[in-house]
Amino acid sequence: MNEQYQHRARKRFGQNFLHDAGIIDRILRAINAKPGEHLLEIGPGQGALTEGLLGSGAQLDVVELDKDLVPILEHKFRDSDNFRLHQGDALKFDFNKLGTPPRSLKVVGNLPYNISTPLIFHLLQHAHLIRDMHFMLQKEVVERLAAGPGGGDWGRLSIMVQYHCRVEHLFNVGPGAFNPPPKVDSAIVRLVPHEVLPHPAKDPRQLERIVREAFNQRRKTLRNTLKGLLDSQAIEAAGVDGSLRPEQLDLAAFVRLADKLTEQQPAS
Repeated sequence: MNEQYQHRARKRFGQNFLHDAGIIDRILRAINAKPGEHLLEIGPGQGALTEGLLGSGAQLDVVELDKDLVPILEHKFRDSDNFRLHQGDALKFDFNKLGTPPRSLKVVGNLPYNISTPLIFHLLQHAHLIRDMHFMLQKEVVERLAAGPGGGDWGRLSIMVQYHCRVEHLFNVGPGAFNPPPKVDSAIVRLVPHEVLPHPAKDPRQLERIVREAFNQRRKTLRNTLKGLLDSQAIEAAGVDGSLRPEQLDLAAFVRLADKLTEQQPAS
């Protein structure tokens, strides 16, 4: 690469650049982009995935926070008509401005570990625009996303993401696939927003409240963790055993608790 367009990974942005050609090809096959589709890549870095995504013929928008990477990306992809770059913070990005029809946007990203959870929650607010999401994340985050009730990985992230999406843990990626190599294993996850929510809550904000409170002290029983929101009688009326710990409840049970809380709110 021309010296003018060289870049060192920055710790403050959590940058680890993907370079393993076999892994890149496997990710591109999982995304399966096609001509006429609209893709958004978050944190393209030096463009390892970008090149293959553009080669699919899809329209590609990319959001990159690091100003120093912008000229590198612009130089590298200046001849691609289907490439559009936005410099800025994906956590503040307004996905509506892409002008994409409902359920048509495919989102891709090798997400820095320090922003992965808030960014996923930000994207879930725009789930109606999104067809699917493919992310490279820390392996333990993917395990939490895909977890089921009863284990230590089941928590706020699992429940709120599974409320909105089907979650598939596709494959793991070792540190050697990156430069510099991270100190942890990574994994690829596919999130597909539900066309019809399997367990719709009357008020999703109350579901967030219930789940947050329940897992604030996950070793305690629901009767104790939720006492500021629901009394024992209300918990039982929702068909939930108040002596259980939060990790023992499935998504449907949390939605029933949230609906009970919604019923108790004074009408505005």
